[in-house]
Amino acid sequence: MASCLVNQISKLAISSLSVVSRETSLLSNTTASSLSSIRHASKKAGGSTKNPKGRPKGKHRGIKKVDGHWVSSGTIIVRQLGLDYHPGLNVGIGRDRTLFAKEHGRVLMTTEKVSPNWNNKFIKRFYAELKDQQKIPIFKTYFHVIPKEQHRNFKLVDQI
Repeated sequence: MASCLVNQISKLAISSLSVVSRETSLLSNTTASSLSSIRHASKKAGGSTKNPKGRPKGKHRGIKKVDGHWVSSGTIIVRQLGLDYHPGLNVGIGRDRTLFAKEHGRVLMTTEKVSPNWNNKFIKRFYAELKDQQKIPIFKTYFHVIPKEQHRNFKLVDQI
């Protein structure tokens, strides 16, 4: 009977030792894994940059064809934001104020004197500083396209 009691005590001691060893091994694995998973910063703190991504692309405005250039029908002559240059003979204007050629020919740039209608609200708004000085002439730049062959729509009205 005493030998049975010793056997049972030894079995309990062995089983309790194995349980304790399993628990310590589990604890040691979790603490080791938690210590090894600490991350460090890989980059510096973000500051301002000299070339930001939010910058819009250029609109490529300006004069595309100058005085004397040969253009075909539909060629863009000027891209502009306001109405700095005006359409002349055989030149059309788009809704974004782009001037384009209506016919084939050579580009001609002229500066012409304009006498605006001071009763027009558009003229009053854009030339308000010149309203009191109505004697001063206003000059505007016009673009014309002169076709290679001139139109043959001359009609003799009267002969001297």
